[in-house]
Amino acid sequence: MRRHGGWDPPLRLKCICQVTDRVRCSRFAPLCLSAASSFSLTASSSTRPLIVHGVSWARPLRIPLVPCEGAAPFSTRIPAGEEEAGLGARLRWPAAAHRQRLARLRIEESLSGEAGSRCSCYRKRYQQDVLVLESHDLPGGAAHSFEVKGYKFDSGPSLFSGFHSRGPQANPLSQVLDALGESVPCATYDSWMVYVPEGEFLSRIGPTEFLKDLETFVSLDAVHEWKKLLEAVLPMSAAAMALPPLSIRGDWGVVSTAAARYAPSLLKSFIQMGPQGALGATKLLRPFSEIIDSLELKHPFVRNWVDLLCFLLAGVKSDGIISAEIVYMFAEWYKPGCMLEYPLKGSGAVVDALVQGLKKYGGRLALGCHVDKIVVENGRATGVKLSSGHFVRAKKAVVSNASMWDTLNLLPPDVVPNTYKEQVEATPQCESFMHLHLGFDAQNISEDLGIHHIVVNDWSRGVDADQNVVLISVPSVHGKGLAPPGKHVLHAYTPGTEPYSLWEGLDRRSMEYRKLKEERSEVMWRAVERVLGPGFSREKCDVKLGGTPLTHQRFLRRNRGTYGPAIKAGEATFPGHSTPIPQLFCCGDSTFPGIGVPAVAASGAIVANTLVSVSQHSELLDAIGI
Repeated sequence: MRRHGGWDPPLRLKCICQVTDRVRCSRFAPLCLSAASSFSLTASSSTRPLIVHGVSWARPLRIPLVPCEGAAPFSTRIPAGEEEAGLGARLRWPAAAHRQRLARLRIEESLSGEAGSRCSCYRKRYQQDVLVLESHDLPGGAAHSFEVKGYKFDSGPSLFSGFHSRGPQANPLSQVLDALGESVPCATYDSWMVYVPEGEFLSRIGPTEFLKDLETFVSLDAVHEWKKLLEAVLPMSAAAMALPPLSIRGDWGVVSTAAARYAPSLLKSFIQMGPQGALGATKLLRPFSEIIDSLELKHPFVRNWVDLLCFLLAGVKSDGIISAEIVYMFAEWYKPGCMLEYPLKGSGAVVDALVQGLKKYGGRLALGCHVDKIVVENGRATGVKLSSGHFVRAKKAVVSNASMWDTLNLLPPDVVPNTYKEQVEATPQCESFMHLHLGFDAQNISEDLGIHHIVVNDWSRGVDADQNVVLISVPSVHGKGLAPPGKHVLHAYTPGTEPYSLWEGLDRRSMEYRKLKEERSEVMWRAVERVLGPGFSREKCDVKLGGTPLTHQRFLRRNRGTYGPAIKAGEATFPGHSTPIPQLFCCGDSTFPGIGVPAVAASGAIVANTLVSVSQHSELLDAIGI
């Protein structure tokens, strides 16, 4: 698979790899293997090569533990179909020779992926050797950053909160960073610009500010219903946040690390809520729409707004999201003193912090490694086969951060139970994305431009309708080093609403593909022009890059370019992290708790917890104060 410096690297697989005694190392070396993009390696600090034994038909895979001198040359040509017509911008692509010859791999002391990153870092924090193998030439997964002509683009998540929260109720990503002793410097702000059929207004988070917006732009009835919702939901947040996801593990040890450890705080939260609140808290595992219905909320704007928040968070509306997830978000956004945060150096700074944490505990990452198959011997996952033909043996476990559909495709068909195969194939999928990355002159743009904007064209179509909702982020508003002086960097996208069926079977080099790409990008261009005003000209942009569902499918190796599973609360639950194949685990948005940065951070930590003893797990919870 071709690797790129753009916004969507492929998926990760993780594996615990057996190493030879030629290197000083622990009993086993956890290895993160990427189904599509990245592999991560934790090994000894020795500067001698680490030899991972292959099978008889493959040469041993020699992985130097320090960066190689004279790295392979880079091609700067974007393949046809992956740039806007007439763009002329350049991305850094590894040259073909580097992609082909993987016998000697360059090890970067860095980290990849979302859930994969969290799991490998957390494993290293447990003093276990971790190897991450990354098919992409940049670490970070869908959260990585890339640079074009001095513009530093976010590839994915751009709306953050809770980076500096601490304790049991903190954001799981913050807890992982805390465990690693790392932090991410952030700018703080409390608003985002909203463009909806009712009007345009600056939506402010917090318990009272949004009420003023509702009174001004909607109605007093909407104000009363929103107050009613907050009064019911915020007390529930104590119960929703009383059991930290990082206390969970996938075996009976969870009785000690979660149930027994946090039973007093759970009981206390129920007592503080009173009988009515405690009764409401029993609905935390049900669809959030049931809470809305029980409160008899009727105002169209309130219900539409809640649907929008749910969809942006989890890819489903209020009738599909589990209540605990959205209640947690309400507590983050509508409690006194809450703030939104953005990393001063872009979302790539989160990856950098994880990289430093991995490095601090001796972890390693190998870039440019691509997994073709998960190898199963005698009914157990024993390693992976790389596209280069090499075999990497796993001693303890293989952990896949690929989607459930892609993980299934990596397994030998004859070892997969029919029930598991049928369950995966029957799981509904969210749609995919359209993306637009722009670099442009800030001279004629308003100086009070905000960082985040959301455009909703028509409530009646639903927030999950295609071409109806556009999200826009201008991170250079806060991160001044993200664009050249006097310039801005912008990322616009449709949030998991682009039908893959429109693109299926198209040749990315064809005129048909280019024409469809231009047509389907127009809704984003119009939204950008609305946000930036008459001083913006699309023709004068320094950089214009577009992405489609085929881009997602190709670079993330996401089945049909999907955002993730469209699992609706009340109808089904997200799978756990074990599989029918012994020694094969899964993490990421195809597993509990689901889609979203906090959720996938938690899933990675849960798998790491499962692979260590209960005492080690408890000691780490004590160390980070949860």
